[in-house]
Amino acid sequence: MKATAIANANIALIKYWGKRNKELILPYNSSISMTCDGLWTKTTVEFGDYPEDSIVINDEELKKDEKDVLGHVQRIKKTAGITENAKVVSESNFPVAAGLASSASGLAALTLATTAAAKMNMDSKQLSILARQGSGSASRSIEGGFVEWLKGEKEGGEDSYAVQLAPKEHWHDFRMLACIVSESKKATSSRAGMAQTVATSPYYEGWLGSVDNDLENMRKGIAEKDFTLVGKTAEANALKMHATMMTTKPAIIYWQPATVEVMHSIIKWREEGLESYFTMDAGPQVKILCLKKDIDEIIKNIMELEGVKKTIVCKPGDGVQLTQEHLF
Repeated sequence: MKATAIANANIALIKYWGKRNKELILPYNSSISMTCDGLWTKTTVEFGDYPEDSIVINDEELKKDEKDVLGHVQRIKKTAGITENAKVVSESNFPVAAGLASSASGLAALTLATTAAAKMNMDSKQLSILARQGSGSASRSIEGGFVEWLKGEKEGGEDSYAVQLAPKEHWHDFRMLACIVSESKKATSSRAGMAQTVATSPYYEGWLGSVDNDLENMRKGIAEKDFTLVGKTAEANALKMHATMMTTKPAIIYWQPATVEVMHSIIKWREEGLESYFTMDAGPQVKILCLKKDIDEIIKNIMELEGVKKTIVCKPGDGVQLTQEHLF
């Protein structure tokens, strides 16, 4: 009763921000993302004669976690009718809890590894629904390529899951460059930040009122490989989300000086003819959207900025998969 899964992080092009049901993690709005080849989490789960459930993430034993990883394992155990305890070991190749969607890849890998170890044969829709209950964005990392997480309407959440809009092969030239400006754990978690925003931001209704148009434009842009439409829509959507955060009481400002420097630089380069756009999740890291032909020039320009510590190039990647390369 042992299994290992590897999942890629996903970066939202149209953001998810705010829950209509906190327990089941049901969002107020649908969202669209790209599953990122290059940002991965690998997780091994084994059920056996262990004294208790235990989780080790990047060589550190989990004591307390805002995503309730242990609770997710126990949720799956209960569903499968398993009484044995689980040993979980997980590692990621990028900073955790720093605004790079580590919970998306982490909970997606954990969901597949745990259900496989428990001998539960689940399809991608079932896995997405289950992963969503651990971390909303993890529902999208079940699928590869370009993915939409449907908000759903039902109170039980059975219609809130991710579907693939286009496979990774659909857009070979699309690239996303993650610019790491801080590897520190962010002060306000996404989960806490969303709740504060929904409760206090005067702009939240405006966010919800405009997001369907963003979703429509993004679906069209991806289907037609219209880079300008995708880039403009993603950039505006990210800025709207951060506007709701900044007008939350107390304000949530994830941006660092280097974040702003990168944003201004991208706007300047674009005006000079180097077409690229930015997006940001709940954290200080900037993700640059560009085409393959421009990636080398953009990396050269970015590394000349003082505040950028390193960059990670991502192209559309695979959904969650099982592997025989166990971590223990």
